[in-house]
Amino acid sequence: MSEAAGASPAPRAGDLLVATPSLLDPNFERTVVLLLDVSDGALGVVLNRPSVVRVAEVLPDWEDLAEPVGVLFSGGPVGTDSALAVGVAAAAVRSPEDELVGFRPLWDGVGIVDLDSPTALVGPALSSLRVFAGYAGWGAEQLRAEIESGSWFVVPSETADLTCLQPQQLWAAVLRRQPGELAWVSTRPADPTLN
Repeated sequence: MSEAAGASPAPRAGDLLVATPSLLDPNFERTVVLLLDVSDGALGVVLNRPSVVRVAEVLPDWEDLAEPVGVLFSGGPVGTDSALAVGVAAAAVRSPEDELVGFRPLWDGVGIVDLDSPTALVGPALSSLRVFAGYAGWGAEQLRAEIESGSWFVVPSETADLTCLQPQQLWAAVLRRQPGELAWVSTRPADPTLN
């Protein structure tokens, strides 16, 4: 069975879940989810749903680090009243021995940023940052069942996906760079009846 038909490798932290055209749940339709943890269940954030709320309105100390886009992203339907930040460490501090106050590395310089940390301490060690209101979460077998039913493509992420300047175009861009059938899926219109 091909990846496009639903068989995918087991997801890992750092992978992207890309909604297939058959996923019509309004919480996840045409979304790209960056997986942050897959230990017991899974947790991730939606990368392509910017809100209209400026970071400066809710977390003014983090405004400069959240630019150039500078808005909160709707990270998912869970915990929407709290903020979660994901950042990329500056190249000078990406070795495993580097310990950064307020930064928990996950993979390849990407990590969780503690928004309670003073920006003067953690800010200089970051090259970029995104702030998410809420997150997406799945139970231990729930995500695997959704992948097997054809709701998600599991593909590798690139660091630039996190800080994409045109997040509304990320779904098509991620699919377009995949081999085979997945690249073809990127051309599918949101409403195929208008084709």
